[in-house]
Amino acid sequence: MDQIDNPLSFVPYEPKKGEEYMSPEQIEHFRTILTHLYESVNHKMIEGKNHMKEEPENFSDPVDRASQEEELSLELRAQDRERKLIRKIQEAIEMLKEGDYGFCQSCGAEIGLRRLEARPTATQCIDCKTLDELKEKQLYS
Repeated sequence: MDQIDNPLSFVPYEPKKGEEYMSPEQIEHFRTILTHLYESVNHKMIEGKNHMKEEPENFSDPVDRASQEEELSLELRAQDRERKLIRKIQEAIEMLKEGDYGFCQSCGAEIGLRRLEARPTATQCIDCKTLDELKEKQLYS
C-alpha cells in the first residue's frame, strides 16, 4: 500500500530502555509521520479541487441535478475539513521545531507515543481531552 493511500502506515516506535521522552529519534519518527500525513491530505485536496473544476453536467432530471449538488456540497465540506487538518499538521510540525511537540497544552504532561501515533496532531493528553469533551457535552446537552 502506498504511503499516500494510508499515511499512518508505519512501524510503531519502540523506545529504548531509559530513552528520554521526545528524544531526537522520536522527534524524527513523528516528523516523518506528520510529513507523510501532510502530503497525503494535500494530495486529496488537490484531487478534490480538480474534481470540482470539472464542468458540471446539465441534467434535465431534477433528481440527478439534486444528486450532483449534494455531491458538490459533500466535496466542499471535505475540502474544509482537509484545510483545517493541514493547518493542524503545520502547527504540529512547528511545535516539533520548537520542542513543544508531545506535551499537553493544558497541563504540560506527556501526551504519549501511542496517542501521538494514533492522532499525530493531538495537543492534549487523554485526561485533559476527556475532561474538555465532558465539559462540551454538558454545555451543549
